[in-house]
Amino acid sequence: MADPRDRQLAELLVDTCVAVQPGWQVLVIGAVQGRPLLEEIVQLIGERDAYALLRVTFDSTFSSRTWARAAPLERIAVPAPIEEHAVLSCDALIVIDAPENTRDAASLDAERTAAILGAYRPALERVFRHEVPWVGCQYPTAALAQDAGMSTGEFADFLYDACLRDWDAERERMQRYADRFDAADEVRIVGAETDLRLSIAGRSMKVDAGGANIPGGEFFGCPVEDSAEGVIAFNEFPAVYAGREMTGIRLRFVGGRVVEASADTNQDFLVETIDGDEGGRRLGELGIGCNPGITRYMRNTLFDEKIDGTVHLALGNGMPDLGGKNESRIHWDIVKDLRMPGTRIELDGEVVQQDGAWLV
Repeated sequence: MADPRDRQLAELLVDTCVAVQPGWQVLVIGAVQGRPLLEEIVQLIGERDAYALLRVTFDSTFSSRTWARAAPLERIAVPAPIEEHAVLSCDALIVIDAPENTRDAASLDAERTAAILGAYRPALERVFRHEVPWVGCQYPTAALAQDAGMSTGEFADFLYDACLRDWDAERERMQRYADRFDAADEVRIVGAETDLRLSIAGRSMKVDAGGANIPGGEFFGCPVEDSAEGVIAFNEFPAVYAGREMTGIRLRFVGGRVVEASADTNQDFLVETIDGDEGGRRLGELGIGCNPGITRYMRNTLFDEKIDGTVHLALGNGMPDLGGKNESRIHWDIVKDLRMPGTRIELDGEVVQQDGAWLV
């Protein structure tokens, strides 16, 4: 039986996030298990008098992992001309993640993963710069539910509740906090084993409320690239990247660069990943989670980075439209819980959030 919430979610993606116009070529990429939502999306695109260019995959967005495991590394590092042309030519991009196995990416080593990311990075530059409207979303699958410790039905209810919100009201609320950050020069994050200072002078924060990520529920910006000083420990939640889970990540920054990186598990992969290119040891993003519908860790970064009362830092590529200058193949969001006693965010020395609660 069709779930009417799929139609609602498709309308949010097609009309609000991307605002499809007549005649557009909309590249729609999604895994097989997301078919109910994909069908609603392509139908809506047709109703909007636009082209739906559907790419159904078994796992990864651009390159099948079965192919990537078998092909020579030199071939993986070069984008397929047809796929590159599609990314460069489309008028909008919608990506639906519906994994059958959330750890399947772990079958590729860091070198091959980096090669794939590097191959398509030039074509995706217009996406990074938000020169083309795009949005990414997930569809509730058993694998995602299992990671979250829920039944599939419970996870579906959770996902739709987090996504189908009054985004106009959420935008107004988050904009108040973002405006306070825009008026500041320095951010300080304090917590257990954590005392990190970042400059945001001359940079502005962007509110995500029905934009490029669904669910929304954060505001974010790009720290000045050489400004990060101090230490941060991500002790509360494991970090998941490329199908691997790392616990107890600790980073020390000097002059904006990670000079010490450790983890309780998968430390070698952590170091290999951030050493993949020159920009991997610098920050591309500071984000503040604000979605009241997300209150628990899900082993799912798309949701976890929006947990109300958290902060996340992204190692790697920055966002040029927000003044970010760092360039990297990776953009790895790592989430820290600030709802713990004794944690706080300071702006120019003023405490604006204490134990996850806003004071402004």
